Amino acid sequence: MSDVTIRRALLSVSDKTGLVELGQALGARGVELVSTGGTAKALRDAGLTVKDISELTGFPEMMDGRVKTLHPKVHGGLLAVRDNPEHAAAMAAHEIGAIDLVVVNLYPFEATVAKGAERDEVIENIDIGGPSMVRSAAKNHAFVAIVTDPADYAGLLAELEAKDGATSLDFRKQLAARAFAATAAYDAMISQWFAFADQQQVFPEMLAITGTRREELRYGENPHQRAALYIPRGPHARGIAQAEQVQGKELSYNNYNDADAALELCAEFRGQDPAVVIVKHANPCGVAQGKTLLEAWQGALACDDVSAFGGIVAVNVPLDGPTAEAICEIFTEVVVAPAADEAARAAFARKKNLRLLITGDLPDPRRAGLAVKPITGGLLVQTRDNGAITLDDLKVVTQRAPTEQELKDCLFAWTVARHVKSNAIVYARDGVTAGIGAGQMNRRDSSRIAAMKAAEAAEKFGWPNPRTVGSAVASDAFFPFADGLLAAAEAGATAVIQPGGSMRDAEVIAAADEAGLAMVFTGMRHFRH
Repeated sequence: MSDVTIRRALLSVSDKTGLVELGQALGARGVELVSTGGTAKALRDAGLTVKDISELTGFPEMMDGRVKTLHPKVHGGLLAVRDNPEHAAAMAAHEIGAIDLVVVNLYPFEATVAKGAERDEVIENIDIGGPSMVRSAAKNHAFVAIVTDPADYAGLLAELEAKDGATSLDFRKQLAARAFAATAAYDAMISQWFAFADQQQVFPEMLAITGTRREELRYGENPHQRAALYIPRGPHARGIAQAEQVQGKELSYNNYNDADAALELCAEFRGQDPAVVIVKHANPCGVAQGKTLLEAWQGALACDDVSAFGGIVAVNVPLDGPTAEAICEIFTEVVVAPAADEAARAAFARKKNLRLLITGDLPDPRRAGLAVKPITGGLLVQTRDNGAITLDDLKVVTQRAPTEQELKDCLFAWTVARHVKSNAIVYARDGVTAGIGAGQMNRRDSSRIAAMKAAEAAEKFGWPNPRTVGSAVASDAFFPFADGLLAAAEAGATAVIQPGGSMRDAEVIAAADEAGLAMVFTGMRHFRH
Protein backbone atom coordinates (compact mmCIF):
# COMPACT_ATOMS: atom_id res chain seq x y z
CA MET A 1 0.00 0.00 0.00
CA SER A 2 1.44 3.40 -1.02
CA ASP A 3 -0.10 5.45 1.81
CA VAL A 4 2.19 6.02 4.80
CA THR A 5 0.79 7.24 8.11
CA ILE A 6 2.82 10.01 9.71
CA ARG A 7 3.76 8.91 13.22
CA ARG A 8 7.12 10.64 13.69
CA ALA A 9 8.28 13.91 12.17
CA LEU A 10 11.74 15.48 12.23
CA LEU A 11 11.69 19.27 12.01
CA SER A 12 14.82 21.43 11.60
CA VAL A 13 14.34 24.78 9.89
CA SER A 14 16.13 28.08 9.45
CA ASP A 15 13.00 29.83 8.19
CA LYS A 16 10.49 29.62 11.03
CA THR A 17 7.57 30.85 8.88
CA GLY A 18 4.51 28.73 9.66
CA LEU A 19 6.52 26.39 11.89
CA VAL A 20 4.38 26.68 15.01
CA GLU A 21 1.12 26.22 13.11
CA LEU A 22 2.53 23.16 11.39
CA GLY A 23 3.79 21.73 14.68
CA GLN A 24 0.41 22.30 16.29
CA ALA A 25 -1.40 20.55 13.45
CA LEU A 26 0.97 17.58 13.58
CA GLY A 27 0.78 17.42 17.37
CA ALA A 28 -3.01 17.41 17.21
CA ARG A 29 -2.75 14.26 15.11
CA GLY A 30 -0.55 12.58 17.70
CA VAL A 31 2.62 12.85 15.62
CA GLU A 32 5.84 12.64 17.64
CA LEU A 33 7.92 15.77 17.02
CA VAL A 34 11.71 15.45 16.94
CA SER A 35 13.71 18.63 16.48
CA THR A 36 16.99 20.50 16.79
CA GLY A 37 18.27 23.69 18.40
CA GLY A 38 16.27 26.81 17.62
CA THR A 39 13.49 24.86 15.94
CA ALA A 40 12.89 22.81 19.09
CA LYS A 41 12.89 25.97 21.20
CA ALA A 42 10.31 27.68 18.96
CA LEU A 43 8.03 24.65 19.18
CA ARG A 44 8.42 24.34 22.96
CA ASP A 45 7.77 28.04 23.40
CA ALA A 46 4.45 27.41 21.67
CA GLY A 47 3.61 24.75 24.27
CA LEU A 48 4.36 21.71 22.12
CA THR A 49 6.05 18.52 23.32
CA VAL A 50 9.32 18.01 21.44
CA LYS A 51 12.04 15.35 21.60
CA ASP A 52 15.56 16.71 21.12
CA ILE A 53 17.59 15.13 18.35
CA SER A 54 20.27 14.30 20.92
CA GLU A 55 17.73 12.19 22.79
CA LEU A 56 17.06 10.26 19.59
CA THR A 57 20.73 9.73 18.68
CA GLY A 58 22.23 9.41 22.14
CA PHE A 59 24.81 12.04 21.20
CA PRO A 60 24.74 15.74 22.05
CA GLU A 61 24.82 18.47 19.44
CA MET A 62 28.49 19.42 19.15
CA MET A 63 31.06 21.61 17.42
CA ASP A 64 28.93 24.75 17.51
CA GLY A 65 26.02 22.85 16.02
CA ARG A 66 27.98 21.55 13.03
CA VAL A 67 27.19 17.98 14.07
CA LYS A 68 23.58 17.37 15.05
CA THR A 69 21.80 15.03 12.68
CA LEU A 70 24.68 13.23 10.96
CA HIS A 71 23.99 9.95 12.74
CA PRO A 72 22.82 6.42 11.79
CA LYS A 73 19.78 6.72 14.04
CA VAL A 74 18.66 9.66 11.91
CA HIS A 75 19.66 8.48 8.45
CA GLY A 76 18.82 4.86 9.21
CA GLY A 77 15.32 6.01 10.11
CA LEU A 78 15.14 7.92 6.84
CA LEU A 79 16.76 5.50 4.40
CA ALA A 80 15.46 2.13 5.56
CA VAL A 81 13.43 0.25 2.96
CA ARG A 82 10.72 -0.79 5.33
CA ASP A 83 9.48 -3.84 3.46
CA ASN A 84 13.03 -5.18 3.16
CA PRO A 85 13.55 -7.83 5.92
CA GLU A 86 17.27 -7.13 6.19
CA HIS A 87 16.67 -3.41 6.65
CA ALA A 88 13.95 -4.11 9.22
CA ALA A 89 16.30 -6.43 11.11
CA ALA A 90 19.05 -3.79 11.14
CA MET A 91 16.61 -1.21 12.48
CA ALA A 92 15.55 -3.57 15.26
CA ALA A 93 19.11 -4.57 16.13
CA HIS A 94 20.28 -0.96 16.41
CA GLU A 95 17.07 0.43 17.90
CA ILE A 96 16.47 2.75 14.97
CA GLY A 97 12.99 4.18 14.73
CA ALA A 98 11.37 5.08 11.43
CA ILE A 99 10.93 8.76 10.54
CA ASP A 100 7.90 9.36 8.33
CA LEU A 101 8.12 13.09 7.72
CA VAL A 102 11.06 15.47 7.43
CA VAL A 103 10.55 19.24 7.46
CA VAL A 104 13.83 20.97 6.68
CA ASN A 105 14.85 24.23 5.10
CA LEU A 106 18.47 25.11 4.79
CA TYR A 107 20.86 27.66 6.28
CA PRO A 108 20.34 31.02 4.52
CA PHE A 109 23.46 30.86 2.36
CA GLU A 110 21.98 33.01 -0.41
CA ALA A 111 20.87 35.76 1.98
CA THR A 112 24.22 35.68 3.78
CA VAL A 113 26.09 36.24 0.52
CA ALA A 114 23.63 38.92 -0.60
CA LYS A 115 24.22 41.03 2.52
CA GLY A 116 27.97 41.06 1.86
CA ALA A 117 29.02 38.91 4.82
CA GLU A 118 32.66 38.08 5.49
CA ARG A 119 34.05 34.79 4.24
CA ASP A 120 33.91 33.02 7.62
CA GLU A 121 30.21 33.82 8.02
CA VAL A 122 29.49 32.65 4.49
CA ILE A 123 31.25 29.34 5.17
CA GLU A 124 29.31 28.83 8.42
CA ASN A 125 26.09 29.21 6.45
CA ILE A 126 26.87 26.25 4.22
CA ASP A 127 24.41 23.67 5.50
CA ILE A 128 25.64 20.06 5.71
CA GLY A 129 23.19 18.18 7.90
CA GLY A 130 20.14 19.75 6.31
CA PRO A 131 20.86 18.74 2.70
CA SER A 132 21.89 15.29 3.92
CA MET A 133 18.51 14.75 5.58
CA VAL A 134 16.67 16.21 2.61
CA ARG A 135 18.42 13.90 0.16
CA SER A 136 17.99 10.84 2.37
CA ALA A 137 14.27 11.48 2.79
CA ALA A 138 13.78 12.32 -0.88
CA LYS A 139 15.63 9.22 -2.03
CA ASN A 140 13.40 7.09 0.20
CA HIS A 141 10.18 8.85 -0.84
CA ALA A 142 8.53 5.44 -1.10
CA PHE A 143 8.21 5.69 2.68
CA VAL A 144 9.16 9.24 3.75
CA ALA A 145 7.65 12.65 3.01
CA ILE A 146 10.08 15.57 2.70
CA VAL A 147 9.04 19.23 2.89
CA THR A 148 11.62 21.94 2.18
CA ASP A 149 9.52 25.07 1.71
CA PRO A 150 7.04 26.71 4.11
CA ALA A 151 4.86 27.33 1.05
CA ASP A 152 4.22 23.57 1.00
CA TYR A 153 2.96 23.31 4.59
CA ALA A 154 -0.64 23.99 3.58
CA GLY A 155 -0.48 21.29 0.92
CA LEU A 156 0.95 18.83 3.44
CA LEU A 157 -1.81 19.51 5.94
CA ALA A 158 -4.44 19.21 3.23
CA GLU A 159 -2.97 15.83 2.24
CA LEU A 160 -3.02 14.64 5.85
CA GLU A 161 -6.62 15.76 6.18
CA ALA A 162 -7.64 13.99 2.99
CA LYS A 163 -5.71 10.82 3.84
CA ASP A 164 -6.59 10.65 7.55
CA GLY A 165 -3.05 11.38 8.72
CA ALA A 166 -1.22 9.65 5.86
CA THR A 167 0.52 10.71 2.64
CA SER A 168 0.16 9.09 -0.77
CA LEU A 169 3.04 7.95 -2.95
CA ASP A 170 2.16 10.48 -5.66
CA PHE A 171 2.27 13.28 -3.11
CA ARG A 172 5.64 12.12 -1.78
CA LYS A 173 7.00 11.91 -5.33
CA GLN A 174 6.07 15.55 -5.88
CA LEU A 175 7.74 16.56 -2.63
CA ALA A 176 10.85 14.55 -3.48
CA ALA A 177 11.18 16.29 -6.85
CA ARG A 178 10.96 19.67 -5.15
CA ALA A 179 13.46 18.57 -2.51
CA PHE A 180 16.11 17.48 -5.00
CA ALA A 181 15.58 20.72 -6.93
CA ALA A 182 16.10 22.65 -3.68
CA THR A 183 19.37 20.90 -2.81
CA ALA A 184 20.60 21.17 -6.40
CA ALA A 185 19.93 24.92 -6.39
CA TYR A 186 21.57 25.26 -2.97
CA ASP A 187 24.72 23.47 -4.09
CA ALA A 188 24.75 25.50 -7.32
CA MET A 189 24.73 28.75 -5.34
CA ILE A 190 27.61 27.52 -3.19
CA SER A 191 29.50 26.45 -6.31
CA GLN A 192 28.93 29.87 -7.90
CA TRP A 193 30.14 31.67 -4.80
CA PHE A 194 33.34 29.64 -4.58
CA ALA A 195 34.04 30.00 -8.31
CA PHE A 196 33.20 33.65 -8.88
CA ALA A 197 33.42 35.44 -5.53
CA ASP A 198 35.98 33.42 -3.59
CA GLN A 199 38.28 32.19 -6.36
CA GLN A 200 37.63 35.05 -8.80
CA GLN A 201 37.24 32.68 -11.73
CA VAL A 202 35.67 33.91 -14.96
CA PHE A 203 34.94 30.53 -16.53
CA PRO A 204 34.92 27.79 -13.86
CA GLU A 205 35.50 24.21 -14.91
CA MET A 206 31.95 23.34 -13.85
CA LEU A 207 29.31 26.00 -14.52
CA ALA A 208 26.27 25.84 -12.25
CA ILE A 209 23.24 27.85 -13.32
CA THR A 210 20.02 27.78 -11.34
CA GLY A 211 16.81 29.76 -11.20
CA THR A 212 13.33 29.71 -9.72
CA ARG A 213 10.33 29.65 -12.02
CA ARG A 214 8.24 32.73 -11.40
CA GLU A 215 5.57 32.20 -14.01
CA GLU A 216 4.59 30.21 -17.05
CA LEU A 217 3.93 32.45 -20.04
CA ARG A 218 1.07 32.11 -22.51
CA TYR A 219 3.49 30.87 -25.16
CA GLY A 220 7.02 31.42 -26.37
CA GLU A 221 8.46 33.42 -29.23
CA ASN A 222 5.78 31.76 -31.38
CA PRO A 223 2.39 30.33 -30.35
CA HIS A 224 3.50 26.72 -30.85
CA GLN A 225 6.34 27.18 -28.33
CA ARG A 226 6.03 26.98 -24.55
CA ALA A 227 7.78 29.45 -22.26
CA ALA A 228 8.37 30.42 -18.65
CA LEU A 229 10.17 33.16 -16.74
CA TYR A 230 12.87 32.15 -14.25
CA ILE A 231 14.61 34.35 -11.69
CA PRO A 232 18.29 33.49 -11.15
CA ARG A 233 19.36 32.35 -7.70
CA GLY A 234 22.20 34.17 -6.02
CA PRO A 235 23.35 37.75 -6.63
CA HIS A 236 21.93 39.28 -9.82
CA ALA A 237 20.96 42.63 -11.27
CA ARG A 238 17.41 43.85 -10.91
CA GLY A 239 15.64 44.59 -14.16
CA ILE A 240 12.57 43.77 -16.19
CA ALA A 241 12.01 40.48 -14.34
CA GLN A 242 11.69 42.38 -11.04
CA ALA A 243 9.69 45.34 -12.38
CA GLU A 244 6.29 46.14 -10.89
CA GLN A 245 3.53 45.75 -13.46
CA VAL A 246 1.13 48.56 -12.66
CA GLN A 247 -1.45 47.70 -15.29
CA GLY A 248 -2.14 45.87 -18.54
CA LYS A 249 -2.34 42.34 -19.85
CA GLU A 250 0.11 39.71 -18.71
CA LEU A 251 3.49 39.99 -20.36
CA SER A 252 4.37 37.64 -23.20
CA TYR A 253 7.75 36.11 -23.98
CA ASN A 254 8.32 38.71 -26.71
CA ASN A 255 7.20 41.51 -24.38
CA TYR A 256 9.83 40.49 -21.84
CA ASN A 257 12.51 40.15 -24.51
CA ASP A 258 11.80 43.52 -26.13
CA ALA A 259 11.30 45.32 -22.82
CA ASP A 260 14.66 44.03 -21.66
CA ALA A 261 16.33 45.30 -24.84
CA ALA A 262 14.70 48.70 -24.33
CA LEU A 263 15.73 48.88 -20.67
CA GLU A 264 19.33 47.87 -21.40
CA LEU A 265 19.72 50.67 -23.95
CA CYS A 266 17.85 53.19 -21.80
CA ALA A 267 20.18 52.39 -18.89
CA GLU A 268 23.05 53.82 -20.98
CA PHE A 269 21.47 57.23 -20.32
CA ARG A 270 21.17 56.75 -16.57
CA GLY A 271 21.62 60.07 -14.79
CA GLN A 272 21.60 62.05 -18.06
CA ASP A 273 19.08 64.31 -19.79
CA PRO A 274 15.65 62.77 -20.44
CA ALA A 275 15.88 59.92 -22.93
CA VAL A 276 13.34 57.78 -24.75
CA VAL A 277 14.01 54.44 -26.42
CA ILE A 278 11.53 52.74 -28.75
CA VAL A 279 12.19 49.07 -29.53
CA LYS A 280 10.65 46.63 -31.99
CA HIS A 281 11.77 43.00 -32.26
CA ALA A 282 14.66 43.70 -29.85
CA ASN A 283 16.07 46.47 -32.09
CA PRO A 284 15.77 50.18 -31.36
CA CYS A 285 13.78 52.02 -34.03
CA GLY A 286 14.07 55.43 -32.40
CA VAL A 287 16.16 56.93 -29.60
CA ALA A 288 16.39 60.53 -28.47
CA GLN A 289 17.37 62.83 -25.65
CA GLY A 290 15.75 66.18 -24.99
CA LYS A 291 15.32 69.00 -22.53
CA THR A 292 12.04 67.35 -21.52
CA LEU A 293 10.81 63.79 -21.75
CA LEU A 294 8.09 64.87 -24.18
CA GLU A 295 10.70 66.40 -26.47
CA ALA A 296 12.71 63.17 -26.32
CA TRP A 297 9.58 61.13 -27.14
CA GLN A 298 8.81 63.29 -30.16
CA GLY A 299 12.37 62.94 -31.45
CA ALA A 300 12.48 59.17 -30.97
CA LEU A 301 9.09 58.66 -32.61
CA ALA A 302 9.97 60.78 -35.65
CA CYS A 303 12.92 58.51 -36.48
CA ASP A 304 10.61 55.67 -37.59
CA ASP A 305 7.01 56.10 -36.51
CA VAL A 306 5.87 53.17 -38.66
CA SER A 307 8.06 50.68 -36.81
CA ALA A 308 7.16 52.29 -33.48
CA PHE A 309 3.56 51.09 -33.86
CA GLY A 310 3.12 48.20 -31.44
CA GLY A 311 6.55 48.82 -29.95
CA ILE A 312 8.11 48.95 -26.51
CA VAL A 313 9.01 52.28 -24.92
CA ALA A 314 11.57 52.84 -22.17
CA VAL A 315 12.45 56.12 -20.47
CA ASN A 316 15.32 57.00 -18.16
CA VAL A 317 13.48 59.43 -15.86
CA PRO A 318 10.11 59.33 -14.11
CA LEU A 319 7.27 59.37 -16.60
CA ASP A 320 5.07 62.48 -16.62
CA GLY A 321 1.51 63.09 -17.77
CA PRO A 322 2.17 64.97 -21.03
CA THR A 323 4.59 62.31 -22.24
CA ALA A 324 2.20 59.52 -21.28
CA GLU A 325 -0.62 61.26 -23.17
CA ALA A 326 1.59 61.47 -26.26
CA ILE A 327 2.60 57.82 -26.01
CA CYS A 328 -1.08 56.88 -25.83
CA GLU A 329 -1.65 58.43 -29.25
CA ILE A 330 -0.12 55.36 -30.92
CA PHE A 331 -0.53 51.67 -30.16
CA THR A 332 2.16 50.72 -27.65
CA GLU A 333 2.61 47.29 -26.08
CA VAL A 334 4.76 48.10 -23.04
CA VAL A 335 6.13 51.20 -21.33
CA VAL A 336 9.11 50.84 -18.98
CA ALA A 337 10.01 53.64 -16.57
CA PRO A 338 11.85 54.08 -13.26
CA ALA A 339 8.69 55.75 -11.91
CA ALA A 340 5.46 57.36 -13.13
CA ASP A 341 3.48 60.24 -11.68
CA GLU A 342 -0.26 60.15 -11.08
CA ALA A 343 -1.04 61.98 -14.31
CA ALA A 344 0.93 59.42 -16.31
CA ARG A 345 -0.80 56.53 -14.57
CA ALA A 346 -4.18 58.10 -15.18
CA ALA A 347 -3.41 58.50 -18.89
CA PHE A 348 -2.38 54.87 -19.23
CA ALA A 349 -5.36 53.67 -17.19
CA ARG A 350 -7.52 54.57 -20.18
CA LYS A 351 -5.52 52.04 -22.23
CA LYS A 352 -6.35 48.89 -20.27
CA ASN A 353 -4.19 46.56 -22.39
CA LEU A 354 -1.07 48.72 -22.28
CA ARG A 355 1.45 47.30 -19.83
CA LEU A 356 3.22 49.77 -17.54
CA LEU A 357 6.35 48.48 -15.82
CA ILE A 358 8.04 50.39 -12.99
CA THR A 359 11.67 49.37 -12.47
CA GLY A 360 12.94 51.74 -9.80
CA ASP A 361 16.63 52.41 -10.37
CA LEU A 362 17.96 51.56 -13.81
CA PRO A 363 20.54 48.75 -13.98
CA ASP A 364 24.23 49.62 -14.28
CA PRO A 365 25.16 49.16 -17.96
CA ARG A 366 28.78 48.58 -16.99
CA ARG A 367 28.00 45.77 -14.54
CA ALA A 368 29.91 42.52 -14.82
CA GLY A 369 28.28 39.21 -15.63
CA LEU A 370 28.04 36.36 -18.09
CA ALA A 371 25.93 35.96 -21.22
CA VAL A 372 24.91 32.38 -22.00
CA LYS A 373 23.71 31.19 -25.41
CA PRO A 374 22.60 27.60 -26.04
CA ILE A 375 23.93 25.93 -29.16
CA THR A 376 23.35 22.38 -30.34
CA GLY A 377 25.19 20.18 -27.87
CA GLY A 378 26.63 22.97 -25.77
CA LEU A 379 26.56 26.42 -24.22
CA LEU A 380 28.46 29.46 -25.44
CA VAL A 381 29.43 31.61 -22.48
CA GLN A 382 30.99 35.05 -22.66
CA THR A 383 31.39 38.08 -20.44
CA ARG A 384 28.78 40.81 -20.91
CA ASP A 385 29.51 43.46 -23.51
CA ASN A 386 29.98 46.13 -20.87
CA GLY A 387 32.89 47.97 -22.45
CA ALA A 388 32.67 51.75 -22.64
CA ILE A 389 34.49 54.53 -24.43
CA THR A 390 35.02 58.20 -23.61
CA LEU A 391 36.27 61.15 -25.62
CA ASP A 392 39.79 60.28 -24.50
CA ASP A 393 39.51 56.87 -26.17
CA LEU A 394 38.74 58.29 -29.61
CA LYS A 395 41.47 58.44 -32.24
CA VAL A 396 41.03 60.95 -35.05
CA VAL A 397 42.24 59.28 -38.26
CA THR A 398 41.15 61.77 -40.93
CA GLN A 399 42.60 65.08 -42.05
CA ARG A 400 39.61 66.88 -40.58
CA ALA A 401 38.90 66.51 -36.88
CA PRO A 402 35.26 66.39 -35.80
CA THR A 403 33.70 69.48 -34.29
CA GLU A 404 32.50 69.48 -30.69
CA GLN A 405 28.92 68.86 -31.84
CA GLU A 406 30.00 66.10 -34.20
CA LEU A 407 31.81 64.39 -31.33
CA LYS A 408 28.66 64.53 -29.21
CA ASP A 409 26.64 63.07 -32.06
CA CYS A 410 29.27 60.38 -32.64
CA LEU A 411 29.13 59.23 -29.02
CA PHE A 412 25.32 59.27 -29.01
CA ALA A 413 25.16 57.25 -32.24
CA TRP A 414 27.78 54.85 -30.89
CA THR A 415 25.79 54.29 -27.70
CA VAL A 416 22.74 53.33 -29.74
CA ALA A 417 24.65 51.24 -32.30
CA ARG A 418 26.01 48.87 -29.67
CA HIS A 419 22.41 47.85 -28.94
CA VAL A 420 21.44 47.27 -32.59
CA LYS A 421 21.69 43.82 -34.18
CA SER A 422 24.69 43.49 -36.49
CA ASN A 423 25.44 44.73 -39.02
CA ALA A 424 24.43 47.98 -37.34
CA ILE A 425 24.50 51.51 -38.73
CA VAL A 426 23.07 54.46 -36.80
CA TYR A 427 22.80 58.07 -37.95
CA ALA A 428 22.28 60.68 -35.24
CA ARG A 429 22.10 64.45 -35.00
CA ASP A 430 21.58 66.68 -31.98
CA GLY A 431 20.87 63.78 -29.63
CA VAL A 432 18.28 62.15 -31.89
CA THR A 433 18.59 59.09 -34.12
CA ALA A 434 18.04 60.05 -37.76
CA GLY A 435 18.06 56.52 -39.15
CA ILE A 436 18.83 53.00 -37.93
CA GLY A 437 19.90 50.08 -40.12
CA ALA A 438 19.87 46.72 -38.34
CA GLY A 439 20.63 43.09 -38.94
CA GLN A 440 21.82 43.19 -42.54
CA MET A 441 24.36 40.77 -43.90
CA ASN A 442 26.53 43.58 -45.26
CA ARG A 443 27.27 47.00 -43.85
CA ARG A 444 26.45 48.90 -47.05
CA ASP A 445 22.85 47.68 -46.97
CA SER A 446 22.52 48.74 -43.33
CA SER A 447 23.78 52.21 -44.30
CA ARG A 448 21.30 52.47 -47.14
CA ILE A 449 18.34 51.20 -45.11
CA ALA A 450 19.05 53.70 -42.34
CA ALA A 451 19.30 56.52 -44.88
CA MET A 452 16.08 55.35 -46.55
CA LYS A 453 14.26 55.49 -43.21
CA ALA A 454 15.51 59.05 -42.71
CA ALA A 455 14.38 60.07 -46.20
CA GLU A 456 10.92 58.60 -45.60
CA ALA A 457 10.61 60.54 -42.33
CA ALA A 458 11.62 63.80 -44.04
CA GLU A 459 9.01 63.30 -46.73
CA LYS A 460 6.31 62.42 -44.20
CA PHE A 461 6.96 65.35 -41.88
CA GLY A 462 7.76 67.88 -44.61
CA TRP A 463 11.35 68.54 -43.59
CA PRO A 464 13.52 70.23 -46.22
CA ASN A 465 16.22 67.57 -45.78
CA PRO A 466 16.53 64.19 -44.10
CA ARG A 467 18.05 64.35 -40.64
CA THR A 468 21.01 62.36 -41.94
CA VAL A 469 22.24 65.61 -43.50
CA GLY A 470 24.82 66.95 -41.07
CA SER A 471 24.64 63.82 -38.92
CA ALA A 472 27.20 61.51 -37.39
CA VAL A 473 27.11 57.85 -38.35
CA ALA A 474 28.17 54.96 -36.12
CA SER A 475 29.09 51.47 -37.24
CA ASP A 476 29.24 48.64 -34.71
CA ALA A 477 32.23 47.09 -36.52
CA PHE A 478 34.82 48.31 -39.00
CA PHE A 479 33.98 49.14 -42.60
CA PRO A 480 35.62 46.33 -44.57
CA PHE A 481 35.30 48.41 -47.73
CA ALA A 482 34.71 52.07 -48.44
CA ASP A 483 31.25 51.45 -49.93
CA GLY A 484 29.37 51.53 -46.62
CA LEU A 485 31.08 54.74 -45.61
CA LEU A 486 30.41 56.33 -49.00
CA ALA A 487 26.73 55.41 -48.67
CA ALA A 488 26.72 57.35 -45.40
CA ALA A 489 28.40 60.31 -47.07
CA GLU A 490 25.79 60.25 -49.82
CA ALA A 491 23.12 60.45 -47.12
CA GLY A 492 24.72 63.64 -45.82
CA ALA A 493 26.69 62.40 -42.82
CA THR A 494 29.67 64.57 -41.93
CA ALA A 495 31.30 62.49 -39.18
CA VAL A 496 31.93 58.79 -38.66
CA ILE A 497 32.65 56.69 -35.57
CA GLN A 498 33.75 53.08 -35.96
CA PRO A 499 36.13 50.61 -34.30
CA GLY A 500 38.72 50.50 -37.07
CA GLY A 501 40.96 47.48 -37.51
CA SER A 502 40.18 46.52 -41.10
CA MET A 503 42.90 45.41 -43.50
CA ARG A 504 41.59 48.23 -45.69
CA ASP A 505 41.55 50.96 -43.05
CA ALA A 506 43.88 53.08 -45.20
CA GLU A 507 41.50 52.81 -48.15
CA VAL A 508 38.50 53.71 -45.97
CA ILE A 509 40.34 56.67 -44.40
CA ALA A 510 41.33 57.94 -47.84
CA ALA A 511 37.70 57.74 -48.98
CA ALA A 512 36.63 59.66 -45.88
CA ASP A 513 39.19 62.36 -46.56
CA GLU A 514 38.09 62.65 -50.17
CA ALA A 515 34.47 63.04 -49.02
CA GLY A 516 35.44 65.64 -46.41
CA LEU A 517 34.33 63.43 -43.51
CA ALA A 518 35.75 63.53 -40.01
CA MET A 519 36.30 60.01 -38.67
CA VAL A 520 37.31 58.61 -35.30
CA PHE A 521 38.26 55.07 -34.32
CA THR A 522 37.17 53.59 -30.99
CA GLY A 523 39.25 50.41 -31.01
CA MET A 524 36.24 48.51 -29.62
CA ARG A 525 33.81 46.42 -31.65
CA HIS A 526 30.20 45.77 -30.61
CA PHE A 527 28.79 42.89 -32.63
CA ARG A 528 25.32 41.88 -31.42
CA HIS A 529 23.59 38.74 -32.65
